[in-house]
Amino acid sequence: MGRNLLVVMTAAYRPRPSVVRRDSGLYGYERALARRGFTPVAGVDEAGRGACAGPLVVAAVVLGREIDGLSDSKLLTEAVRERLYERITATARAVSVVVIPPEEIDSRGLHKCNVAGMRRAVAGLGLVPGYVLVDGFPVAGLPAPSLAVWKGDQVAACMAAASIVAKVTRDRLMHGLDEVYPQYGFALHKGYVTPGHRRALARHGPSPHHRFSFVTVARVTRGTRIPAGGLWTGQDEDMRENEVGTGVV
Repeated sequence: MGRNLLVVMTAAYRPRPSVVRRDSGLYGYERALARRGFTPVAGVDEAGRGACAGPLVVAAVVLGREIDGLSDSKLLTEAVRERLYERITATARAVSVVVIPPEEIDSRGLHKCNVAGMRRAVAGLGLVPGYVLVDGFPVAGLPAPSLAVWKGDQVAACMAAASIVAKVTRDRLMHGLDEVYPQYGFALHKGYVTPGHRRALARHGPSPHHRFSFVTVARVTRGTRIPAGGLWTGQDEDMRENEVGTGVV
């Protein structure tokens, strides 16, 4: 009898699945999760995964009041991103940013750094989220239930906000590097592979802020600084020429 009662109670208190309609807007995920008691909701995204120079920046955001105009940072102009960044940081319940330098990417591998950075960003929020929405791929070891959402920064407000915070933070860092290393044009291409960046690499060689585990940089060094884990080659959606990670996270 007791066992049957436990089964009935477990089934009775199991939350019903929610369907988030495509036309529910950027706040559809947060509202659906809130109806099931999963609050607050944190969004996590990164910037700089596909660059061959500069840091990887990961941001986690728990929004406060709703903000109009949020979208994938890559779809916004720099001026709009800057304006939204100020609104996000002024009104969000919590914002956490993790900056991972190139030397750590070279030594540990891009994917491991990406996953670890997402964990660190969520841990740095100063509150425990009820749910975490992660852009792109699943991340184990988070302090709350989570869901990986493909192109999440285009479908969920908290991930769009995280995308903007990560992108603006990284762009500002790249502008700073441009003042120290103007020969590479970091302020223009932000460390991604472009014809101009290739020419600068060929003429000047890599800077200390290039990623020597990336094939574009390794070609210039002729393999003299290839990390023990090998080179990163291949492509993904966030890059011009990039990498595929090795190893277990």
